[in-house]
Amino acid sequence: MTYHMTTHEKAPRPELIGTISINSKGVGYVTIPERPDNDIIVPPERLGNALHGDTVAVRLGPKDFRDRDQGQVVRVETRAREEFVGTLQVEGEIWYLAPDLRRIHVRFHVPTDKLAGGKAHDKVLVRLLHWLPSDNMPEGEVIEVLGPAGDNNVEMKAILRSQGLADHFPPEVEAEAAALPDEISVEEIARRRDFREILTFTIDPDTAQDFDDALSFMRLPNGNVEIGIHIADVSHFVREGTALDREAQKRATSIYLVDRVIPMLPERLSNSLASLEADKDRLTFSCVVTLTPEAETVDYWLGRGVIHSNKRFTYEEAQEVLDRKEGLYYEELNYMNELAKKLSAKKFAAGAIAFESDEIKFKLDDQGRPLFVYKKERGDTHKMIEDYMLLANRVVAEHVFNYKENGEDNVFVYRIHDYPKIEKMTALQGLVRQFGYKLDLKDGQVESTQLSRLLERIENTREEQLIETTVMRSMAKAIYSTKNIGHYGLAFEYYTHFTSPIRRYPDVMVHRLLSTYLDGKVPVGDKVRERLESLCTHCSGMERRAMEAEWDSIKLKQVEYMTERIGKVFSGKISGVTAYGLYLQEEESAAEGMLRVRDMVDDYYEYDEKNLRFVGKKGKVYQLGDKVQLRVKTADLETRTISYEIVDKEA
Repeated sequence: MTYHMTTHEKAPRPELIGTISINSKGVGYVTIPERPDNDIIVPPERLGNALHGDTVAVRLGPKDFRDRDQGQVVRVETRAREEFVGTLQVEGEIWYLAPDLRRIHVRFHVPTDKLAGGKAHDKVLVRLLHWLPSDNMPEGEVIEVLGPAGDNNVEMKAILRSQGLADHFPPEVEAEAAALPDEISVEEIARRRDFREILTFTIDPDTAQDFDDALSFMRLPNGNVEIGIHIADVSHFVREGTALDREAQKRATSIYLVDRVIPMLPERLSNSLASLEADKDRLTFSCVVTLTPEAETVDYWLGRGVIHSNKRFTYEEAQEVLDRKEGLYYEELNYMNELAKKLSAKKFAAGAIAFESDEIKFKLDDQGRPLFVYKKERGDTHKMIEDYMLLANRVVAEHVFNYKENGEDNVFVYRIHDYPKIEKMTALQGLVRQFGYKLDLKDGQVESTQLSRLLERIENTREEQLIETTVMRSMAKAIYSTKNIGHYGLAFEYYTHFTSPIRRYPDVMVHRLLSTYLDGKVPVGDKVRERLESLCTHCSGMERRAMEAEWDSIKLKQVEYMTERIGKVFSGKISGVTAYGLYLQEEESAAEGMLRVRDMVDDYYEYDEKNLRFVGKKGKVYQLGDKVQLRVKTADLETRTISYEIVDKEA
């Protein structure tokens, strides 16, 4: 793609301040807060010394041939990061860092006296020393040698360092965790509601060691049931202002890589004291909901409790009980499952949007190499737990919002999800119209009920993959905020995160705020709200980093898996369409790779951006969502990329 900009300007144009995003081609896109839907394109030769994520000052130039704003970076206001992970390379006697992050579009020069013992092909962490606009490349120094590239532990550590994520706890944090008492005092139990005589169990993955949540079940004389959603009382152990709290706040979330978990809290807390283990008294923050046989909520109770879990189920064990219609606690599990299905039906009737996605899992050898890959399917027990967690999150959010008459003044942490952007819905409207479906845009918006019904109508149709993928990519990202706007995707007016405080810091914040309201106090003042909003922004950002680290670890193993399968043919689908070519996704491993248009040599293809497809002169069409047979052409561990070729397109 060619970018044109003339230099004939009559007068200097005003500068705009924004955040620059740079793609792997070296093209920048500057987002200005005052005009978030109209990015400024910066061609590679006009990036100056900007790096991906930096806050920059940009000056507008003439528009490009598509009438889009173009500009030039005039200076870097703030660096997004000062440290970069990559592989050391040497050419002659000159040493470089090739960054792992493909969006970092330049190599770093590393002087020989700044190598810190690093050798060629080592993974290292480099600190940026300086980069003047007149220099061809930045200069850096090695501050940590991670080890030889290709080693599994080194690569996983590199992924964490690349996202600025810690993999060990400071000594003072471990010391605080170690000093916490093992036993629950009689006085503490006396201050709480006692659920220890009520049937209670946990249902979690078979590999789980930290148990955030437990469910209790009790039938009432009038035919209703009490479902207790009991959550680990992390805020009892992690007090504000302590080293434990500061570290949890900094991390904001646990991180789940392919072969390991990096917990938000030290293991003494996450896997022991706070974890709702079976056959032990454990402290909880509980949401007890009274439900009718039709899953209508008629009452609820919120407060601190103590439980004694009777059983630790894995998802598979609980599912087997349901499938066999017999086994430990079958009657209770079955009744809870039927209620959960009714809760789910109400959610979708209200307009919740369902995207089916399988969890990709790898079986690794003792060196971390992938032996095989499989999809972990979601059964009824997964959905049951999810629906009860959604119920608790919604009850808590609505309770606080309505705590007093003027609910919007209440300071709280919500999980919000905004409407999709207008231009994405307009494009979707045009796409679905081709297949005979209708979307009504009111003020440029589509209510979630419309999208929910659309996804129902396209089930098992030829266009299902195309439309579902387009809808999914049209969605905004859910974030944390003190400003409640509801949750578009779940069709909830009030929603928060209350149910996973062992692995999410926003849930700890929610527990503390809820406790304040239950004690009859109301947090007030702009400073309180500003501090919480700042923490929400931080937590949303750290969540994004943790997700990217998880995706990076999956991508690493997918590429590694495919290096042993060059030339083999698999079933797959077209998962993306760009001007450069097709993204293809192998079905079994979900490994995505590229087929560039220049390699589609069986015909001359034109890119149809509006309909997300390539159309050949001989009539062959490749469209987003099409099922194909694909062959693995290359798999490059250094660049983490796969290339495919299409063998056949399924009818």
